[in-house]
Amino acid sequence: MSRRVVGAIRLLAGVGLLVTMAIQIADRVVNNVFDPWEYFSYFTIETSLMNIVVFVVGGVLALRRPSDTVLFTTVRMATLAYAIVTAGVYNLLLRDDGPSEGFQALGWPSEVMHVWMPLLIVLDWLVSPGRPALAWRRLGVVMIYPVAWLAYSLLRGAVSNGIYPYPFLDPATDGWGSVIAYIVGLSVGLLGLGALAIAYSRRFARDASLRQS
Repeated sequence: MSRRVVGAIRLLAGVGLLVTMAIQIADRVVNNVFDPWEYFSYFTIETSLMNIVVFVVGGVLALRRPSDTVLFTTVRMATLAYAIVTAGVYNLLLRDDGPSEGFQALGWPSEVMHVWMPLLIVLDWLVSPGRPALAWRRLGVVMIYPVAWLAYSLLRGAVSNGIYPYPFLDPATDGWGSVIAYIVGLSVGLLGLGALAIAYSRRFARDASLRQS
């Protein structure tokens, strides 16, 4: 696949995801249920905003340069791990947790953000040309955002009478032991996915001059 085709697909994906989020927000505003503090506290929403930036920047890079930069590829590696975890958590734990009564949100924007965009992000990592190999020392970047988000979410829950973005983070659901188990499991998952992405970049880097030690 040529870099120009990759660039066009990335730009379309970024714009498409932005439009999807705008429609989801508009749906909530029209139905008078939009709470910005709640909406923008979700891991999915915040990482979707990251994905928009990564798609657009990646599209421009693909159209203008023969290869992506190491900095961009590092960020892309981290957002790849977030996307896979987002898809996994949604489909395994949260898909059937929608409200049984009251406001019924549009279903397809959630599917786009939790299913189709993660699939596209994975495919982009696997097949797009021009990705430099990453050094193993860059694996730690994967945890910077999740740790910050977790600290914010737990603090917000503590000061807002138990309002947590996801039930598995609420100690009132199954206790702190369950919360800690989920945190450890997801952290291991993120690091594992980041390690796999780095290994793939090092194994399949086509230009040896791009490889870091």
